[in-house]
Amino acid sequence: IPWLPEFLKSAPAALQHPTPDPAMEPAKFEALKETLWKFMQEDIYPNEKTFEHQNEATERAGNEWDHAPILKELKKKAKSLGLWNLFLPVDSAKLAGYEGAGLNNLQYSEVCEILGTSSHAEFASECCNCASPDTGNMEVLARFGTAEQKEKWLKPLLEGEIRSCFAMTEPAVASSDASNIGISIAREGEDYVINGTKWWITGAGNINCKIMILMGKTDPKASAFKQQSQILVPMDTPGITLVRAMQTYGHTDPPKGHFEIDFNNVRVPVSNVLLGEGRGFEIAQARLGPGRIHHCMRMLGQAERSLSLMCKRVQERQAFGRKLAQFDTILQDIARSRAEIDQGRLLLRTAADNMDRLGNADPYTRQLLSLVKALVPSMVAQVADRSIQAHGAMGFSQDTMLASAYMGARWLRMADGPDEVHWRTAGRIELQRQKDSPLTKHAGHFPVDRTQVFRRNPPAKL
Repeated sequence: IPWLPEFLKSAPAALQHPTPDPAMEPAKFEALKETLWKFMQEDIYPNEKTFEHQNEATERAGNEWDHAPILKELKKKAKSLGLWNLFLPVDSAKLAGYEGAGLNNLQYSEVCEILGTSSHAEFASECCNCASPDTGNMEVLARFGTAEQKEKWLKPLLEGEIRSCFAMTEPAVASSDASNIGISIAREGEDYVINGTKWWITGAGNINCKIMILMGKTDPKASAFKQQSQILVPMDTPGITLVRAMQTYGHTDPPKGHFEIDFNNVRVPVSNVLLGEGRGFEIAQARLGPGRIHHCMRMLGQAERSLSLMCKRVQERQAFGRKLAQFDTILQDIARSRAEIDQGRLLLRTAADNMDRLGNADPYTRQLLSLVKALVPSMVAQVADRSIQAHGAMGFSQDTMLASAYMGARWLRMADGPDEVHWRTAGRIELQRQKDSPLTKHAGHFPVDRTQVFRRNPPAKL
């Protein structure tokens, strides 16, 4: 369709990204993936249960949650292999003043999917300093931090010396509508004083978590999208209380955890604000785009592993006189899973490519990011569920990664915004885009000729 490319690029925001971000040259990229696959096969898959057991031991030991010893060991190895900060796109690396891996978003989508085949889904990502919420926080600091903030917090995050968390969700309001975020950030002289409660703050439980990016209300009287700001809060600031680790389907996910946190007269300097007072929404949109798609990249890896396990299982098990793989219903489940995974991957990589070419602010890119976030987790949960069903009782047990994959996909339908918000965003953008479509203008409803009738009765008598 000749008009389609210009139609998709019509938004002024596209001018902010007139050329694609440079990518790693193909031969070097293939070598990187080969190194990563070797790392996964030799170091990640064989140590998944060790990672799980060491994390459980950390939880039992008390409230000083630290990295599992195997994670510390593999982080060193990943760094030595050049498998470090792979998430950091070329443009962000330049802003950070740091030499990243040299990948763009499209290339990272392939790499992140490989990382996502691990169990726990972020095990391999953590080994390579590519795990949430640090990746999003590092991009925020790279794009919006001052030179001093970058030196103090971004540099040690990029080096893997510390961890971070992001505090947005609140128990008292529907936080899916970010304008509801109401924790108080009141200015007193050259300080901000924070009071209120946050919860589901991922990563706060780790003793290596040294910095928090908190979104709260600095000016309740400002216009709706200028009331909130984002501010850096060191985790050792007096007045912070980690109340409890929230459980997801009975799991607390140590050593990161997802915490309820109280803030009682927590005082930080005004210089800790990011980008400026009242600009929290701008930062949130810039942060959540990459954060959402990174989660979905990993989820594709979870789906691929679930399907692989299903195919293996049904060719080994026999019921009612034949292999499970010979039942039509099983074959349909396998085929549907393959189709759905590939559909999700195509949508995701299109979004990643648009991020590179047009930037996150482009309307079509924003729509794709919302569609990916709304579609992929549900798809992965469905694929994992089919695999669980094919495994029978084993599928629910600790003997496979399927229960973990299903649980992770299900909670991701709420993390970084519920499905409904993303469908709503995508639908609104579609209505706006359709206004400029030649199909809307020139190929609408057919005219109706009401002069030619099929049959008419005689006129009624008055």
